[in-house]
Order: sequence, then structure tokens, then C-alpha cells
Amino acid sequence: MEINKETEAQIRELQMLEQNLQSVLMQKQTFQLELSEVENAIEELAKANDEVYKIAGNIMIKTSKENLLKDIKQKKDLIMLRTKALDSQEKSLQETSEALREKVLSKIKQ
Repeated sequence: MEINKETEAQIRELQMLEQNLQSVLMQKQTFQLELSEVENAIEELAKANDEVYKIAGNIMIKTSKENLLKDIKQKKDLIMLRTKALDSQEKSLQETSEALREKVLSKIKQ
């Protein structure tokens, strides 16, 4: 079976799309783990008394519970926003990949 140059190029493009999709999925997984950690931090902060500390670089700084909670919630919002963007990117890559895969398979079967 002989594959023409156009089909070979489409196969390479499909491989690149699959690699990009895997990269997006890994980033998404990383953000989901980070989101879980942030949610655990929020729960623990709710249990804490008014004396809390925040890590800044290599040191711990005493801060108010309200300020720390505000910072953590902002971080959570940012993670959720990034995750939503990755979801959109994942969907787009999957759709493009699937369409190209079907196109390549139909050409190979000819």
C-alpha cells in the first residue's frame, strides 16, 4: 500500500495534534491536583485560629486569616479559569484530531 505525500503530511499533523492533546491533558491534571491542594488548604484554614502563617519564598510570614483566605481563593479562581481554558483547548484538539483521523483513514482505505 502506497501513501501519497499529502496523506503523509496529514498523518504527521495528526501525530502533532495527538502530542498537543497529551500535553494539554497533563497540564489539566496538574491544575486539578493543585486545585485539590488549594481546596484542602481552604478547609484547614477554616479550622485554624486567628494566628496563621503564609509561606513567601523560604520564610513564613504571620498574616491574618482573612488575607490568607482571600489569597487562596484568588489562586483557586485562577486555577479554575486555567482549567476551563484547557478544557476548551482539549475539546478543540479532540475535534480537529478526530476529523483529521477520519480523513486519513478514508484515504488509506481507498
